[in-house]
Amino acid sequence: MLAEVEQRIAQFDRVYSRFREDSLVARIAAEPGSYRFPPDAEPLFALYRRLYEATDGAVTPLVGRALETLGYDRAYSLRPSGPPRAVPPWDEAFGWDGERLTVLSPVTVDVGAAGKGYLVDLVAGLLRANGVDEYVVDASGDMVHRGQGSLRVGLEHPLDSTTAIGVFELRNRALCASATNRRSWGSDLHHVIDAATGLPTRNVIATWAIAESALLADGLATALFFAGEEALSGFDFQFARMFSTGHVEHSAQFDGELFL
Repeated sequence: MLAEVEQRIAQFDRVYSRFREDSLVARIAAEPGSYRFPPDAEPLFALYRRLYEATDGAVTPLVGRALETLGYDRAYSLRPSGPPRAVPPWDEAFGWDGERLTVLSPVTVDVGAAGKGYLVDLVAGLLRANGVDEYVVDASGDMVHRGQGSLRVGLEHPLDSTTAIGVFELRNRALCASATNRRSWGSDLHHVIDAATGLPTRNVIATWAIAESALLADGLATALFFAGEEALSGFDFQFARMFSTGHVEHSAQFDGELFL
C-alpha cells in the first residue's frame, strides 16, 4: 500500500507542480492551448471557482506568476525579479469545462491554496480503498482524522512557533492551517498573495479551518485571509484566524479552546 500512496503522490506532482519542468502546469505556463486534466481535477477547480467568487477574486489559481516575480520561483531564488505582477481575472485568463483547461496566453497555475489538502484527501481515499478505517493523514499543517476518539491538535502561534494559541479536538474531520510566517522570505514577502494587488496580504497572519474534507478546509484556510464568516457562509466549516494586531476571531461553533 505504501508504494500505491507514493505513486499517487508522484502522479499528483506531475500534474500540478510548478517547480518541475515536466509537469502539466509547466506546459501550460509555456504555451497556450487546451489541456486535459485527470478526472479528479474537477473538485479542485470547482472549489477554486467558488472561493474566487466568495472572496471577490482574491483567491485564484492564477497567482503563480505573481509568486514567481516575488521570488518564489522554480529555482527558489527568493529574490524579486521585478515589480508586483497583476493577476489576470479568471474568465479572461482561461476557461474550465470540467475536463479541459483552455488558456489563450501562457499562465502559471498554482493550486497551493487548496492542492495539498486535496492530496491529503486522495491519500485518505487510498487508505479506505485498502480497508483502513482508522487513520490520520498529516501533511504538515493539513490533516484528516477518521476513526474512534479524537486528535488533540495544537494551533501554532504564528509569531512564536514554540507556543500555541489554542487546541482543537479533531474527530472525523479535516483541519488545515496557513500562516504568513511559513514560506516567507525577504522583507514582508510570503506565499499568501492577494490577487487584487499581486502582493502578500497583511491584515490576517494565520488561519485554521475545519471541514468535512481537507480540500475544503485547505481552500477555506486561504480564503479566511481575505473574507470573513459572512462572505463564506455558503460553506460548512469552523474556523479561527489571527490578525496582525494579535486579535483572534473564531466561528460561533468551535470545538476547541483558545488561550488568547
